[in-house]
Amino acid sequence: MANLILIFVCLIIGAILHRLGKLPHSTSAVLNSFVVNIALPAIVLLHVHEMAITRRALYPAGMAWIVFIGCGIIIILLGRWLKWSRGTIGALLLTACLGNTSFVGFPLLEALYGPSSLEAGVLADQAGSFFVLSTLGLFAAAIFSSKEISAKVVARRIFTFAPFLATVVALCLRPICYPPAFISILDRIGSTLVPVALVSIGYQLNFKAATLGKYRLELGIGWCLKLIVAPLLILLIYVVFIGARGEWIQVTITEAAMAPMITGAIIAEEYGLEPELSNLMVGIGIPISLVTVPIWAHLLRWV
Repeated sequence: MANLILIFVCLIIGAILHRLGKLPHSTSAVLNSFVVNIALPAIVLLHVHEMAITRRALYPAGMAWIVFIGCGIIIILLGRWLKWSRGTIGALLLTACLGNTSFVGFPLLEALYGPSSLEAGVLADQAGSFFVLSTLGLFAAAIFSSKEISAKVVARRIFTFAPFLATVVALCLRPICYPPAFISILDRIGSTLVPVALVSIGYQLNFKAATLGKYRLELGIGWCLKLIVAPLLILLIYVVFIGARGEWIQVTITEAAMAPMITGAIIAEEYGLEPELSNLMVGIGIPISLVTVPIWAHLLRWV
């Protein structure tokens, strides 16, 4: 559970740094830029290049795509009904529709199901969450961050975004084996993503009653979608409609129940999509998920 401890340590470090007031106001922007333009592309180059898709792997790999599309439709419809801003809708798409399937997900899976569960977990993360973020997630961010919706504006934002370019390069290089030294470099750079992203989120977290009150409806809907509706959607499709059973499916549904994605919140801020909302979705959503995910795992024993 060292990963889970590190999450709270990094959030606290970020909050303390902000409280001390000794860093420049651009600190979070610099940290976010490092995550988006260096650490995330390194992870994409490494994992998208290595991911293997088999028939059984389609269940965990497809989970993130189903959740993003299903919950995304709900958010867009609710957003129009409740007259949310484009920034609010975009922020919830990148947090309530994308799960933390690795840094939070892996230690929880190992604790709840054992080491064997990590095979499905890795597929849910590599072929699912990060691949969705680098494609549909960036597309949504580009659309909802632009006042002018045009194919030219959206295309320029996507095709000049480092994680997307890294995805294209990784897919093109799949037939070629990376040298061991290159793999080691990508792994070490990529390992900085979560700590740096969490320090940035902690630096910007605002737990004031006024801020929480401002977003109470959006936060409630976002957490409900990510922690309850998302796994329920996968349960209905995989178990009820398809008839799939077994621990592999249980692990996949549990991954769907994980907390909002840390990197999703960073992307939301990079695109100017309600940073306070996206950071609160992650900063409070992770502790909540430590309670809700084990409940899901217990209920799924009958699946």
